[in-house]
Parts: sequence; C-alpha cells; structure tokens
Amino acid sequence: MNLKQYTKEFSYNLKLAYPIILGMVGHTLVGIVDNIMVGRLGPTELAAVSLGNSFVFIAMSFGIGFSTAITPLIAEADGKKNIEEGRSVFHHGLFLCTILGISLFTLIFFAKPLISLMGQPKEVVEMAKPFLDIVAFSLIPLIIFQGYKQFADGKSETKYAMWANILCNVVHVIINYFLIYGIWIFPKMGIVGAAIGTVLSRIIMVVYMHYVLKSRAKFIPYFENFNFKQIQKSMLRKIANLGLPSSLQMFFEVALFTGAIWLSGALGTSSQAANQIALSLASLTFMFAMGMSVASMIRVGNQKGLQDFKKLQTVARSIFLLTIILEIVFAIVFVLFHQYLPELFINRQQGANLASNQEVLYIASQLILIAAIFQISDGIQVVVLGALRGLQDVKVPMYITFVAYWVIGFPTSIYLGLYTNLGAVGIWIGLFAGLTAAALFLYIRFEKLTKKLIDTAVSTSV
Repeated sequence: MNLKQYTKEFSYNLKLAYPIILGMVGHTLVGIVDNIMVGRLGPTELAAVSLGNSFVFIAMSFGIGFSTAITPLIAEADGKKNIEEGRSVFHHGLFLCTILGISLFTLIFFAKPLISLMGQPKEVVEMAKPFLDIVAFSLIPLIIFQGYKQFADGKSETKYAMWANILCNVVHVIINYFLIYGIWIFPKMGIVGAAIGTVLSRIIMVVYMHYVLKSRAKFIPYFENFNFKQIQKSMLRKIANLGLPSSLQMFFEVALFTGAIWLSGALGTSSQAANQIALSLASLTFMFAMGMSVASMIRVGNQKGLQDFKKLQTVARSIFLLTIILEIVFAIVFVLFHQYLPELFINRQQGANLASNQEVLYIASQLILIAAIFQISDGIQVVVLGALRGLQDVKVPMYITFVAYWVIGFPTSIYLGLYTNLGAVGIWIGLFAGLTAAALFLYIRFEKLTKKLIDTAVSTSV
C-alpha cells in the first residue's frame, strides 16, 4: 500500500470536514450543556434528563438518518453540474424532513406513557415526564434544519451549518442559565428550563439557516419555484428509498446506546447518571467521526458522479485512515483523564449527595476507559457507512448494522450488565462488541463494492 496517496488527501478532507465536525459537535453540545448544568442540581435530575432525552435521541436518529439521503443525491447532481436535478432533490428533501419532524414529535408525545413501564427509578420517571413533553417539540425545527444542512453539505458548503450550530449553542447556554437556576427576574425551572432552552435555540438555528442560504447567490437558483405543485411521487420515492434504510442504520446504533441507558437505569440511579456522563463524552468525540463520515459521503458521491472509481476508493480510504488517527488520539485522552473528566458533570463535594456522587464518579471513570477503546471501532463503522451512502448503497448496510447491534451487541450488554457482576461496565462491553462487528463487516462490504465498480469500468473501457 502506498501510504502517501492517502495522506496527501488529508488536507482537503479536513478542510471539507472541519465545519461539519464543528456543526456536529454543536448538536451534541446542546445535550452536554444540559447535562453539565443539570448535573449541578444532582444525580436524580441528571438521570431524568438522560431518560427523557433517550426517547428524543431515538426519534432524532431516525430523522437525521433519513435526511442524509439528500447529501449524496445533491453531491451527484453537483458533480454532473445539473442545477435542475439538485433543486428537485432539495425541495422534495425539505418537504419530507418537515413531514417527518412533525410525525416524530407526535409519536414521542403519544408514546410518553411508556416511560412508566420501563423499570426506571420512580423519582427519575416523574421528573423526566415534563422535560420530555417540551424537549420533544424541538424535533420539528431540528429535522427541518437537517434538510437545509444536508443540501448545503451536498454542495460542499459545510460552513453555514457550523455557524448555525454555534449560534444555537450560544442562545442555548444563555437561556439555560436564566431558566434552570432562576437568575434575575426568571423563575427557577430546573430541567424544564433546560428543555425550553433546547426548543428555542433550535428554532433560531433553522431560521438562521434558511435566510443565510437564501441570501447567497450560489443558492438562489435552488430556492426558485418552491410550491406543492412541483412535488412529484417519483422524487419522493427516490429520496425515501435512500432515506429509510439510512435512517434505520442510524436508528439501530442510537437505539443500542439508548438501550444501554435503560439497562443502566434498571441497575439504579447512580449507574444511569454515570452512563450519561460517559455517553456524553463519547458522543462528543464521535461527532468528529460523524463529520468525517459526511465528508466521505460528499467526496464519494462526487466521484460517483464523475465515474472515477479508482479515485473514489483512494479518497474513501484516506478518510478511513484519518478517522482512525483522530480516534486513537481521543482514546489516549480518555485513558489519561478518565478519573477527572466525570467531575465536569458532578460536584464531588456536594454535601447533600456526597455518597451517591462518589459512586457515580467511580462508575463513570470505568466506563470512560471502555469508551476509549470502542470509539475507534465506532469511528471506523460510521465513516465506512458514509462512503457506502455516497455510493447510494444503503439496504445491505442496514441489515449489517441490525445484526451487529441487535444480534451481537445488545444481547451481550444484557447478559454482562444484568446477569454478571460487571454491571454498567458489562453493558458497555456489549456496545464495544456490536460496534466492532459493524466496523468489520461494513468495511468488507465497501471493499467488495468498489472492487466490482473498478473492474466493471476497466472491462468496459477495453
């Protein structure tokens, strides 16, 4: 293997990916800010936010996964310089994202009674219900935002979503500060204040994204002739055929981690709070891999439009290699600071919760050690998924992720977490097993497909 042919792509990969990464980090920071600010109130409040958000995260994963279908279609149209096709994808994609956002909010709202049937601590359940009522509404602006974001990403314009997420987080922190703690003239609303902050900041985010794109000359042609008469079943079906398997891929993974939240809750409030701390940190570093995944999807989609399959393979492998390097760096950081990172979320010396806080910190520090290892597998599987989406190969990866997470990963988590002395650590070993299986089989799938494309192109040209 000629390593230089891959490393020379690093610069462009990073240039394309860093705004996406910052935008993804921004999405995650909304939850992390809630966890840090609510964690100061106590472990029960932190566990309640974790439980409420677990429902929202499942729905959010489905919506975000579906929206990723827009990016490769836009990237392919952009590679062919076909504005009309790109405009059609954008309009239909935004229409579907709006319908999906409303549907997901409605589903979560009416599914709320299930929260009482999951064997979670009673005090956590009662605190989570009002939080869930409000924060679920943020799914509507969030999924609509994804329609705009995936369109801009497909055009290789990744900075606009980054700035939208930065604005979202600034607004979110300010609103949280006043409403969680009751600063100035505002009432002390606790975790309900955090939910309101999430909703308002995400509404502002989608409004900003709409107007900043519409005001740019490059995007003006894509906003023309936007009306319901232009909606065509054929394009809706094309996006849905890509979006549904992609949404299920993301759903299977996020549901695995959500299952870990529920399993941890079955072990007690301390395990659930510790799980949320470790999951927040792992999610933050995972966003770097997610950003690289979108870059992989964009570049592979472009090369597919150009029919340059050898370059496509080289570009994808360069992103895989870069992601592995980044995740190893994060793994080292997690190992070195695993005892200190949980204290960002929980006050060790808080008198009223001293004993429970100490237990949460200890469990979280052990989970972070496992996160250090599994995030390498997690990074690999998500960037390979991005490359496969760029190839518009989504159905087989959907089956692969289902088997990896729900035939291998989750049963391992259940057994080790609930039926051995490992507890929360056993749950996370199951996560590691599922992610590693997904990374391996998805990479084999990518290599098989690209080899076939290259061989076909060579035989055709002869």
